[in-house]
Amino acid sequence: MDLHIHSCLSPCAEMEMTPNNIVLMSKLKGLDIIAVCDHNHIGNLEVISSVAKAQNIILVPGLELETSEEIHLLCYFPSFTAAGKMQSILNPQYQPILNREDIFGEQWIFDSDDKPVKKIENLLVAATNLDLYTAVSAVRELGGAVVPAHVDRQSYSIISNLGMVPEDLKLKTLELSRHTTPEVFLNKHPEYKDKKFIFSSDAHALGMILERESFIELEELSIECLLGKIK
Repeated sequence: MDLHIHSCLSPCAEMEMTPNNIVLMSKLKGLDIIAVCDHNHIGNLEVISSVAKAQNIILVPGLELETSEEIHLLCYFPSFTAAGKMQSILNPQYQPILNREDIFGEQWIFDSDDKPVKKIENLLVAATNLDLYTAVSAVRELGGAVVPAHVDRQSYSIISNLGMVPEDLKLKTLELSRHTTPEVFLNKHPEYKDKKFIFSSDAHALGMILERESFIELEELSIECLLGKIK
Protein backbone atom coordinates (compact mmCIF):
# COMPACT_ATOMS: atom_id res chain seq x y z
CA MET A 1 0.00 0.00 0.00
CA ASP A 2 0.91 3.65 -0.34
CA LEU A 3 -1.36 6.04 1.55
CA HIS A 4 0.22 9.37 0.61
CA ILE A 5 0.42 10.13 -3.12
CA HIS A 6 -0.08 13.53 -4.76
CA SER A 7 -1.73 14.13 -8.11
CA CYS A 8 -0.99 17.17 -10.24
CA LEU A 9 -3.79 19.01 -8.46
CA SER A 10 -1.03 19.64 -5.92
CA PRO A 11 1.11 22.36 -7.50
CA CYS A 12 4.30 20.83 -6.11
CA ALA A 13 3.64 17.54 -7.96
CA GLU A 14 4.98 16.78 -11.42
CA MET A 15 2.55 17.04 -14.33
CA GLU A 16 3.06 13.32 -14.93
CA MET A 17 0.94 12.63 -11.82
CA THR A 18 -2.29 12.12 -13.76
CA PRO A 19 -5.04 9.64 -12.81
CA ASN A 20 -4.02 6.90 -15.23
CA ASN A 21 -0.31 7.33 -14.63
CA ILE A 22 -0.74 7.09 -10.85
CA VAL A 23 -2.92 4.00 -11.07
CA LEU A 24 -0.83 2.18 -13.66
CA MET A 25 2.39 2.85 -11.76
CA SER A 26 0.71 1.58 -8.58
CA LYS A 27 -0.38 -1.53 -10.47
CA LEU A 28 3.12 -2.02 -11.84
CA LYS A 29 4.51 -1.81 -8.31
CA GLY A 30 2.06 -4.39 -7.00
CA LEU A 31 -0.03 -2.12 -4.78
CA ASP A 32 -3.61 -3.09 -3.99
CA ILE A 33 -4.64 -0.07 -1.91
CA ILE A 34 -3.57 3.55 -2.33
CA ALA A 35 -4.60 7.00 -1.15
CA VAL A 36 -4.20 10.19 -3.15
CA CYS A 37 -3.89 13.03 -0.66
CA ASP A 38 -3.61 16.36 -2.45
CA HIS A 39 -3.06 19.58 -0.58
CA ASN A 40 -6.36 20.86 0.86
CA HIS A 41 -8.50 19.56 -2.04
CA ILE A 42 -10.20 16.35 -3.20
CA GLY A 43 -10.78 17.38 -6.83
CA ASN A 44 -9.16 14.37 -8.52
CA LEU A 45 -10.32 11.61 -6.18
CA GLU A 46 -13.44 10.30 -7.90
CA VAL A 47 -11.77 10.15 -11.30
CA ILE A 48 -8.74 8.34 -9.89
CA SER A 49 -11.06 5.94 -8.06
CA SER A 50 -12.87 5.03 -11.28
CA VAL A 51 -9.55 4.39 -13.02
CA ALA A 52 -8.30 2.39 -10.03
CA LYS A 53 -11.37 0.15 -9.95
CA ALA A 54 -10.63 -0.97 -13.50
CA GLN A 55 -7.23 -2.16 -12.25
CA ASN A 56 -8.60 -3.79 -9.07
CA ILE A 57 -6.94 -1.19 -6.87
CA ILE A 58 -8.78 0.40 -3.95
CA LEU A 59 -8.48 4.17 -3.64
CA VAL A 60 -9.03 5.51 -0.13
CA PRO A 61 -10.60 9.01 -0.29
CA GLY A 62 -8.09 11.34 1.31
CA LEU A 63 -6.46 14.74 1.45
CA GLU A 64 -3.48 16.39 3.09
CA LEU A 65 -4.93 19.19 5.16
CA GLU A 66 -2.77 22.05 6.40
CA THR A 67 -4.07 23.52 9.64
CA SER A 68 -3.73 27.12 10.75
CA GLU A 69 -0.71 26.00 12.79
CA GLU A 70 0.93 24.83 9.52
CA ILE A 71 0.60 21.18 10.51
CA HIS A 72 0.01 18.63 7.77
CA LEU A 73 -2.66 16.03 8.51
CA LEU A 74 -3.51 13.04 6.36
CA CYS A 75 -7.29 12.77 6.41
CA TYR A 76 -8.93 9.55 5.23
CA PHE A 77 -12.66 9.15 4.67
CA PRO A 78 -15.05 6.19 4.45
CA SER A 79 -16.68 7.49 1.25
CA PHE A 80 -16.54 10.19 -1.40
CA THR A 81 -19.68 11.66 0.14
CA ALA A 82 -17.83 12.17 3.42
CA ALA A 83 -14.80 13.57 1.60
CA GLY A 84 -17.08 15.95 -0.28
CA LYS A 85 -18.56 17.21 2.97
CA MET A 86 -15.04 17.88 4.23
CA GLN A 87 -14.34 19.83 1.05
CA SER A 88 -17.42 21.96 1.77
CA ILE A 89 -16.01 22.67 5.22
CA LEU A 90 -12.65 23.61 3.71
CA ASN A 91 -13.90 25.86 0.91
CA PRO A 92 -14.51 28.97 3.07
CA GLN A 93 -11.33 28.33 5.07
CA TYR A 94 -8.75 28.99 2.34
CA GLN A 95 -6.42 31.95 2.52
CA PRO A 96 -7.38 34.52 -0.17
CA ILE A 97 -4.19 33.90 -2.12
CA LEU A 98 -4.15 33.21 -5.86
CA ASN A 99 -1.77 30.55 -7.13
CA ARG A 100 1.38 31.82 -8.83
CA GLU A 101 2.06 29.10 -11.38
CA ASP A 102 5.51 30.49 -12.13
CA ILE A 103 6.44 29.92 -8.48
CA PHE A 104 4.32 27.02 -7.21
CA GLY A 105 3.18 25.12 -10.32
CA GLU A 106 -0.18 24.35 -11.89
CA GLN A 107 -3.23 22.94 -10.08
CA TRP A 108 -5.32 20.75 -12.41
CA ILE A 109 -8.36 18.53 -12.10
CA PHE A 110 -8.37 15.80 -14.77
CA ASP A 111 -10.89 13.54 -16.45
CA SER A 112 -10.52 9.77 -16.82
CA ASP A 113 -8.58 10.24 -20.07
CA ASP A 114 -5.96 12.36 -18.31
CA LYS A 115 -7.20 15.52 -19.95
CA PRO A 116 -7.18 18.68 -17.79
CA VAL A 117 -10.74 19.93 -17.29
CA LYS A 118 -10.50 22.50 -14.50
CA LYS A 119 -7.81 24.65 -12.97
CA ILE A 120 -7.97 25.63 -9.29
CA GLU A 121 -7.02 29.30 -8.99
CA ASN A 122 -6.69 29.58 -5.22
CA LEU A 123 -3.30 28.53 -3.85
CA LEU A 124 -3.67 25.10 -2.26
CA VAL A 125 -0.25 24.83 -0.60
CA ALA A 126 -1.05 27.27 2.17
CA ALA A 127 -2.39 26.94 5.70
CA THR A 128 -6.17 26.92 5.98
CA ASN A 129 -8.01 28.75 8.74
CA LEU A 130 -8.94 25.45 10.43
CA ASP A 131 -7.03 24.89 13.64
CA LEU A 132 -5.75 21.45 14.60
CA TYR A 133 -8.54 20.54 17.00
CA THR A 134 -11.31 21.76 14.69
CA ALA A 135 -9.84 19.85 11.75
CA VAL A 136 -9.49 16.58 13.67
CA SER A 137 -13.01 16.90 15.04
CA ALA A 138 -14.49 17.60 11.60
CA VAL A 139 -12.85 14.56 10.02
CA ARG A 140 -13.94 12.28 12.85
CA GLU A 141 -17.52 13.53 12.73
CA LEU A 142 -17.56 12.39 9.09
CA GLY A 143 -16.37 8.92 10.08
CA GLY A 144 -12.82 9.56 8.92
CA ALA A 145 -9.36 8.94 10.34
CA VAL A 146 -6.60 11.49 10.96
CA VAL A 147 -2.91 10.63 10.73
CA PRO A 148 -0.32 13.37 11.35
CA ALA A 149 1.92 13.46 8.28
CA HIS A 150 5.70 12.94 8.16
CA VAL A 151 6.13 13.47 11.90
CA ASP A 152 9.89 12.98 11.65
CA ARG A 153 10.36 16.03 9.43
CA GLN A 154 11.52 19.44 10.61
CA SER A 155 8.73 21.33 8.87
CA TYR A 156 4.94 21.04 8.58
CA SER A 157 4.77 18.23 11.13
CA ILE A 158 2.85 18.16 14.38
CA ILE A 159 6.01 17.49 16.41
CA SER A 160 8.18 20.13 14.73
CA ASN A 161 5.47 22.78 15.10
CA LEU A 162 3.99 21.91 18.51
CA GLY A 163 6.85 19.97 20.04
CA MET A 164 4.58 17.00 20.74
CA VAL A 165 1.49 15.06 19.72
CA PRO A 166 -1.20 16.31 22.13
CA GLU A 167 -2.48 13.33 24.12
CA ASP A 168 -6.04 14.63 24.28
CA LEU A 169 -6.37 14.30 20.50
CA LYS A 170 -6.05 10.51 20.90
CA LEU A 171 -4.22 10.11 17.59
CA LYS A 172 -3.27 6.44 17.40
CA THR A 173 -1.31 6.38 14.13
CA LEU A 174 1.57 8.53 12.88
CA GLU A 175 3.07 8.70 9.41
CA LEU A 176 6.83 8.47 8.95
CA SER A 177 8.64 9.74 5.89
CA ARG A 178 10.82 7.57 3.68
CA HIS A 179 13.89 9.03 5.42
CA THR A 180 13.50 7.16 8.71
CA THR A 181 12.27 3.95 10.34
CA PRO A 182 10.13 3.33 13.43
CA GLU A 183 13.26 2.17 15.28
CA VAL A 184 15.20 5.34 14.51
CA PHE A 185 12.21 7.55 15.27
CA LEU A 186 11.45 5.83 18.59
CA ASN A 187 15.07 6.07 19.64
CA LYS A 188 14.61 9.83 19.49
CA HIS A 189 10.98 9.88 20.65
CA PRO A 190 10.39 6.91 23.00
CA GLU A 191 7.24 8.61 24.30
CA TYR A 192 5.45 7.41 21.15
CA LYS A 193 6.22 3.71 21.61
CA ASP A 194 2.50 2.91 21.90
CA LYS A 195 1.62 4.54 18.57
CA LYS A 196 1.10 2.74 15.29
CA PHE A 197 3.16 3.86 12.31
CA ILE A 198 2.53 3.91 8.60
CA PHE A 199 5.22 4.44 6.00
CA SER A 200 4.18 6.20 2.80
CA SER A 201 5.92 7.81 -0.15
CA ASP A 202 4.53 11.37 -0.20
CA ALA A 203 5.06 10.86 -3.93
CA HIS A 204 5.16 13.98 -6.11
CA ALA A 205 6.55 12.04 -9.08
CA LEU A 206 5.73 8.60 -10.47
CA GLY A 207 9.04 7.03 -9.56
CA MET A 208 8.52 7.95 -5.90
CA ILE A 209 5.44 5.73 -5.46
CA LEU A 210 6.27 2.89 -3.07
CA GLU A 211 7.08 -0.63 -4.11
CA ARG A 212 5.17 -3.38 -2.31
CA GLU A 213 6.98 -2.64 0.96
CA SER A 214 4.44 -1.07 3.33
CA PHE A 215 1.78 -3.33 4.85
CA ILE A 216 -1.11 -3.37 7.31
CA GLU A 217 -2.80 -6.63 8.25
CA LEU A 218 -6.48 -6.37 7.36
CA GLU A 219 -9.29 -8.86 7.93
CA GLU A 220 -10.56 -7.86 4.50
CA LEU A 221 -9.33 -5.55 1.78
CA SER A 222 -11.66 -2.61 2.27
CA ILE A 223 -11.64 1.07 3.14
CA GLU A 224 -13.73 0.42 6.25
CA CYS A 225 -11.31 -2.17 7.56
CA LEU A 226 -8.28 0.04 6.87
CA LEU A 227 -9.80 3.03 8.65
CA GLY A 228 -10.63 0.83 11.61
CA LYS A 229 -6.95 -0.08 11.92
CA ILE A 230 -5.59 3.47 11.90
CA LYS A 231 -8.28 5.39 13.81
